[in-house]
Amino acid sequence: MALSGMRGLSVFISDIRNCQNKEQERLRVDKELGNVRTRFKNEKGLSPYEKKKYVWKMLYIYMLGYDVDFGHMEAVSLISAPKYPEKQVGYIVTSCLLNENHDFLRLAINTVRNDIIGRNETFQCLALTMVGNIGGREFAESLAPDVQKLLISSSYRPLVRKKAALCLLRLYRKNPDVVNVDGWADRMAQLLDERDLGVLTSSMSLLVALVSNHHDSYWSCLPKCVKILERLARNQDIPQEYTYYGIPSPWLQVKTMRALQYFPTVEDPNTRRSLFEVLQRILMGTDVVKNVNKNNASHAVLFEALALVMHLDAEKEMMSQCVALLGKFIAVREPNIRYLGLENMTRMLMVTDVQDIIKRHQAQIITSLKDPDISIRRRALDLLYGMCDVSNAKDIVEELLQYLSTADFAMREELSLKAAILAEKFAPDLSWYVDVILQLIDKAGDFVSDDIWFRVVQFVTNNEDLQPYAAAKAREYLDKPAIHETMVKVSAYIIGEFGHLLARRPGCSPKELFSVIHEKLPAVSTYTVPILLSTYAKIFMHTQPPDAELQNQIWAIFNKYESCIDVEIQQRAAEYLALSRRGAALVDILAEMPKFPERQSALIKKAEDTEVDTAEQSAIKLRAQQQTSNALVVTDQRPANGTPPVNQLGLVKIPSMSSNADHNSTDQVLSQENGTLSTVDPQPASADLLGDLLGPLAIEGPPGTAVQSQQSVIPGVGGDSNAVDAAAIVPVGEEQNSVQPIGNIAERFLALCLKDSGVLYEDPNIQIGIKAEWRVHQGCLVLFLGNKNTSPLVSVQAIILPPSHFKMELSLVPDTIPPRAQVQCPLEVVNLRPSRDVAVLDFSYKFGNNMVNVKLRLPAVLNKFLQPIPVSAEEFFPQWRSLSGPPLKLQEVVRGVKPMPLAEMANLLNSLRLMVCPALDPNPNNLVASTMFYSESTRAMLCLVRIETDPADRTQLRMTVSSGDPTLTLELKEFIKEQLCSIPTAPRAPGPVPPAPPVAQPTSPAAALTDPGAMLAGLL
Repeated sequence: MALSGMRGLSVFISDIRNCQNKEQERLRVDKELGNVRTRFKNEKGLSPYEKKKYVWKMLYIYMLGYDVDFGHMEAVSLISAPKYPEKQVGYIVTSCLLNENHDFLRLAINTVRNDIIGRNETFQCLALTMVGNIGGREFAESLAPDVQKLLISSSYRPLVRKKAALCLLRLYRKNPDVVNVDGWADRMAQLLDERDLGVLTSSMSLLVALVSNHHDSYWSCLPKCVKILERLARNQDIPQEYTYYGIPSPWLQVKTMRALQYFPTVEDPNTRRSLFEVLQRILMGTDVVKNVNKNNASHAVLFEALALVMHLDAEKEMMSQCVALLGKFIAVREPNIRYLGLENMTRMLMVTDVQDIIKRHQAQIITSLKDPDISIRRRALDLLYGMCDVSNAKDIVEELLQYLSTADFAMREELSLKAAILAEKFAPDLSWYVDVILQLIDKAGDFVSDDIWFRVVQFVTNNEDLQPYAAAKAREYLDKPAIHETMVKVSAYIIGEFGHLLARRPGCSPKELFSVIHEKLPAVSTYTVPILLSTYAKIFMHTQPPDAELQNQIWAIFNKYESCIDVEIQQRAAEYLALSRRGAALVDILAEMPKFPERQSALIKKAEDTEVDTAEQSAIKLRAQQQTSNALVVTDQRPANGTPPVNQLGLVKIPSMSSNADHNSTDQVLSQENGTLSTVDPQPASADLLGDLLGPLAIEGPPGTAVQSQQSVIPGVGGDSNAVDAAAIVPVGEEQNSVQPIGNIAERFLALCLKDSGVLYEDPNIQIGIKAEWRVHQGCLVLFLGNKNTSPLVSVQAIILPPSHFKMELSLVPDTIPPRAQVQCPLEVVNLRPSRDVAVLDFSYKFGNNMVNVKLRLPAVLNKFLQPIPVSAEEFFPQWRSLSGPPLKLQEVVRGVKPMPLAEMANLLNSLRLMVCPALDPNPNNLVASTMFYSESTRAMLCLVRIETDPADRTQLRMTVSSGDPTLTLELKEFIKEQLCSIPTAPRAPGPVPPAPPVAQPTSPAAALTDPGAMLAGLL
């Protein structure tokens, strides 16, 4: 916008930029709006220059984010001004301030139409731009015929005609009826003969929209599109200004090939031959160069050409050439090109003739499974799944099983499902299928749905030749010291049904089978116990004549579970105990299960029902997750001015750090989505991810139906230091304090969360120290207010803003602190219930002419009411198993952890008053801790914590927290997570602070955590 001569507008903008804070800006804006409103009331005295100036000010205020609810009529009236400066302002401001449904637009339709049909090309461009920006049905109905005349008339300059094409495109999208299909097809074909590349590019955008709805009416445009491609790609007959890095108008090439993809075929042989010649030239002439911009443009054309080749079902030779070209692309270093190469090769699988050619690149595709970018890994997995058949199924499934051990958690469920489906569909023999499924359960038990082990049981039951082999393999897995609970289920079921077939093998007598299965009973959930009871009954039935010792052992177990609180377990135990006394009749009652009826595989049906994870859907999931992650997770509504929300007690709410999104890689594609962060599916909570001696959660079900990781509902202590700073010092008024703090307030607060004495706040005039003592659910904090100057501090006030879960009482604070003196103010605290909300000290004083007012968080935090307590294995395991699942036991994979050695992490947990219990977890990379929480409502409550780490990647871990109170479990889990993810930042001056951004994760490859099923088995 030209501001020359508009001194008032320039001064106003300068005043806005010089404002020290938001309040000053608002006052200046309100003053200016009042002045403009007053001047508009006396509109007769306004010159066109003054009206233009005030309308510019309105637009600038609107761009700053303030509501401008007047002056619209003055802006619209400027459209009819005879001079360009005023008319320009009218069109621009109207486009910005008014939407398509605004009543004032009806007043301007005639003026806009007069400008469109007039001979002043500058005015025509202004009118077309505004109509294209606003759109709307009324504009479409009134102005579309005039816009069409501008477009098809050769008497107007190309500048006007290309604007007319884009304007008509917008009107068509708003109201398709504005373009008569029958009468417009011939005109559209004439437009494609245009020599000017600007008009042709705009017309091609219009054609793409038209043929996407009615391709049957635009067959006459097809040969014209092929001629355009010939002109661009073969003859290169274009002006120099439309050449981009040596590539003739790549945008027009892409749009033209996209338009051709809406036609089902090319019937004319000459046109088809010409088109394939052009496509051949594009395929042959594209290569990877060092210039990124040229790469992006040339590959945008290339991949659109590949899509067109696949659409037209070209001859096998060209298809083979496409596959060979994609094979080069999936081997380059540039992640964009690798991603697009894998994605397009997956599309090529729909062409049956090229599958054998794609198999030649199997090794490189498998290498892509280990790419640092998760989006590339997903595309490689999709491609391997699609290209698998009988000839290569064994190699691909074995590679997937090997990759499963290192794959990140976001992909393991999908990997497991696809490996199971491929093993079932293309198994060379059934014994190999059993091997694959058992390996799958062993390596990724947490991510293996029940459908998978149900299916292998069906296969074994229906194939007699397979039963001894399956029983022997199940026996081998039971010898491992720690296996996943799903493996216990399938092994126990197979042993129960077919274990008698192993009677002659060493270590497979009924007593030995019972012993090895019974060893797993203490570590399983209540959902697995019924299967084990059935297995015991089957073993008892097959022991003929009865073994007295074995009989007594099994009867003792049945007697024990006859009084179990779980109805299913109790009923089975009672019935099996009664049946076991029936003697020989037991053989008929507990005979082998009959064969299952033939039916469609539940796995294949599940795969068919599962939504395909395309790049577009991944982006949509990511945006939704980012909106969730960035939202303030408090009950209060955030004010419009962007300041932190305050609850009814005045407590400042702080946005807690989110770590639920995986930012470990960048999914860059040519469609201008560069930098999009890859999503991470939340870990299911419906199956316990421990899968070892610590026992599983009691909630069963396919991982897809899991309860997602719960978001933090109460602001926390740790997290991003920016978020801490935002709450550590927040001015009461909007005026910024002239006295700046000394040191990093966030770091001081975090330090006091781990110790009981230190400095909370300091500036040139005062130092506020804290010394605290804590006893169960009560505490006493002493505030030490020290005057550092030789003059007194006056008007001293200290007000406690407590959260609802605290009862707090502060002793009287003196109004004046003498020079070089220190006063002590005791603060009594009583904890009513578990919460991570923190109390705020609203502190103010006056020194000289400076009035300082800050809000400081007090370190009366959750861990102050913890008491570390040692727990033995005999106490730990019953308590852990008794808490069956959410909400009493919660689990989450935490990413963005501050890297630290395991010993340092143990010290941190100890400093948080969580006692690390050594030797409880046989995996040396895991930590188990226990503590007792005290509050007035819960009294003493035992809390158990387990943290699983990956020595190869200290930036992520898996944490499980359990207690007898659901609120306490959630709050403690989020509190520990925030402490582990706390990453210090540079100190920041006080003032209005925006909400903290989500923590960005490293872009290096994220190594997955150690496989849970194999952790305790010592395989890794």
